[in-house]
Amino acid sequence: MTTTDPLFGTLFALSSSPGQQVSPLIQLIPFALVLAIFYFVILLPMQKKQKKVQAFLDGLKVGDKVVTTGGLFGSIARISDQIVQLQVAPNVRVDISKAAIVGYQGQAPVVEAPNT
Repeated sequence: MTTTDPLFGTLFALSSSPGQQVSPLIQLIPFALVLAIFYFVILLPMQKKQKKVQAFLDGLKVGDKVVTTGGLFGSIARISDQIVQLQVAPNVRVDISKAAIVGYQGQAPVVEAPNT
């Protein structure tokens, strides 16, 4: 006594269609579409934000009043390639990473964090 599931029979019939072969290039189209969507939705906006932040960091100069990611407010006293020296109080200077600066005091950050 054998029982066959009608759904199994239908799936088996659909999966085996003799005489028809799908071109390998046609099989790559969905993969290419996913890559294109990934590029335009994720990578391109991320690159634009990164360029905006880099332009901001390259434009920093001595005397600018800035805010860091840790919430430290200060005035730039010295700038090197990767390190910025902030004056946070009279005779108090702190060395921080240039990448830790998020914006000017009293203004919105250069790149807003995404709302999650």
